[in-house]
Amino acid sequence: MDKESEQLLTQAQIYQQQIQMILTQKGALNLELNEIKKSLEEIEKTSEKSVFKLSGPIMIRVDTKDMKKDLKEKEDMINLRLSTIEKQEAKLKEKIEELRSKIMKSQPKAG
Repeated sequence: MDKESEQLLTQAQIYQQQIQMILTQKGALNLELNEIKKSLEEIEKTSEKSVFKLSGPIMIRVDTKDMKKDLKEKEDMINLRLSTIEKQEAKLKEKIEELRSKIMKSQPKAG
């Protein structure tokens, strides 16, 4: 394998590691998003004027409407972050495919 091929392969490995980090972030964000959705569902079911919110090691009473608003804002923020991460993932996958193509072209033809 020539030096250029080695460099291309190394770059592809770096991109693959970055994709793995992105997938980990996506997993964490999706988990958080599911928790928020479940919380919103529970708030919709209640007729209570206030609910409890975990704040550090304590629970505090907050207005149900305020809590619902906060959760929806968090949901929007997470969806935005997921969208950004998914765009990064797509770009990295494109770059990996470009590198694979270059590597294949640089390989000597067996004949």
